[in-house]
Amino acid sequence: MFHVSQLKKKVGDLVSSNPDLPRVRPDGQFLVYPVAVLERKLVKRHNSAVVQFLVQWSNAGPKDATWEDSSSFGQLTLRQAVLAMALKLEKEAVDHHVLMVAFSFQGHINPLLRLGKRLVSKGLNVTLATTEVAKHSMLKSFTTGDGDGSSSATTSSVSDIQLLFYSDGFDMNYDRKTNLDEYLENLGKVGPISFSKLIQEHYHDNQKKLSCIISNTFVPWVADVAAEHGIPCAMLWIQPCSLYAIYYRFYNNLNQFPTLENPDLSVELPGLPVLSTQDLPSFVLPSNTFESFTKLFTKLFTSMKKYNWVFANSFLEFEKEAIDSMSELCPILPVGPLVPPSLLGQDESLDIGIQLWKPEYTCLEWLNNQADSSVIYVSFGSLIDLSAKEMEAIATALKNSKHPFLWVVKEPDFPTADKSGEIPLGFSEETEKQGLMVSWSPQTKVLAHPAIACFLTHCGWNSTLETISAGVPVIAYPQWTDQPTNAKLVTDVVKIGVRLRPNSDGFVDSKEVEKCIGEIINGAKSEEYKKNALELKLATREAVTFGGSSDRNIQLFVDEITRV
Repeated sequence: MFHVSQLKKKVGDLVSSNPDLPRVRPDGQFLVYPVAVLERKLVKRHNSAVVQFLVQWSNAGPKDATWEDSSSFGQLTLRQAVLAMALKLEKEAVDHHVLMVAFSFQGHINPLLRLGKRLVSKGLNVTLATTEVAKHSMLKSFTTGDGDGSSSATTSSVSDIQLLFYSDGFDMNYDRKTNLDEYLENLGKVGPISFSKLIQEHYHDNQKKLSCIISNTFVPWVADVAAEHGIPCAMLWIQPCSLYAIYYRFYNNLNQFPTLENPDLSVELPGLPVLSTQDLPSFVLPSNTFESFTKLFTKLFTSMKKYNWVFANSFLEFEKEAIDSMSELCPILPVGPLVPPSLLGQDESLDIGIQLWKPEYTCLEWLNNQADSSVIYVSFGSLIDLSAKEMEAIATALKNSKHPFLWVVKEPDFPTADKSGEIPLGFSEETEKQGLMVSWSPQTKVLAHPAIACFLTHCGWNSTLETISAGVPVIAYPQWTDQPTNAKLVTDVVKIGVRLRPNSDGFVDSKEVEKCIGEIINGAKSEEYKKNALELKLATREAVTFGGSSDRNIQLFVDEITRV
């Protein structure tokens, strides 16, 4: 539902090219439509970008144009008629509610929140539901508005999005990350019961009827619950469309993939580059040991007919061929990048997200004192803990590079005996004038900083989209799941960086890291990487702007669920 105050503020901001608008007659006089015609046109388009349409109407003719009227509006100027009609439609509007369901990881919640924010801007009422365990960490970690770590979240809402929580059947101290197989197995049993109860409690009458439920990847049982309640269901795929195509074909046995008998088979799929075993997601390899993921993805990709829509946190200009390749099998609509809007050149007040670890904003002050395009930014996301040997190799390479660096070294969730994820002894003292280490960073602000030269990353999809949106070249160090394929896309397809390659022992040593740092910052192709990254950055902004490829897909969805 839109607000007349918003309309008044925006009136006159857009220039219309709509052929249905009033046109000048040959004698120079503007055509005059009866209000009944105006009303019919507006009602017809009410569920389609109504604010933009009304603004276009108000901008179409002279300020003193009047409308012949036999109704209660009387003789009104064009703008008066439009605003009066807007008020009338607002009073009569049907509230459309969308319930989004997220797995409790930060990388799953944030894309849904940002999609929700865009749906709110299109006039929908949006609620996000996730597990109780995420409640306390979420409410203390929301970043909105100026993004300085302050929060506008309450126990019931953040920004314009309502919050609801359901039980996953475990107590707060259970280690969900380490015991992920067991957790997913049990969530699949307890989650449907808890979530169904949530729907019954909060959406039991026609005054608050759900128009759609949108889930994400790790909660495929949501589609079954939605069907039981007679509610249309959509899915937000939070990885690139290329991964969606790979998984769909793998779990539906449509193409050949590596097997125990043929473990080194290269894979050729429509719309994708040739993929070696080093480029494929770990869950489709014969070496995959995560049985729970196999069960989850098998259930998901063999039951896609349960979803009325499938959205992707990607954008058309990035992987058009992969998107087109699925058009006949199971279409997917890119609606991204679902990153903070400020990273896309939009107002920072629109930013929304959670940070499960408190960012150290002092690193931005440190960056202010570094030269432009000089700093190596290093981070491996919220889930990856590198081994002590891997940490040693990166530390040695950073020190030998002589370049300033900002390294995010997250404190482990639980103590480890093998010192994984820890800085080598003495490294901090040896490099105190060269680099800075923090436990967590405000990553989107860091990537947008002019001092950043490149991003040494695990290529998790959220981090990859953020660096693409910021126009920063990449040094790819993928670990598992979707990351090898993401690395393939950014280094070999759109060519915005280089990839670390293991030696014959399967280990990435310090010399390899040093070599890639040199290639990306001052190598023969460094300017090409920067140019490609800048072009991709501009493409992200075009995709999400009004009328862009992703905005159009969101509008198509809004039009469909509000067509009553």
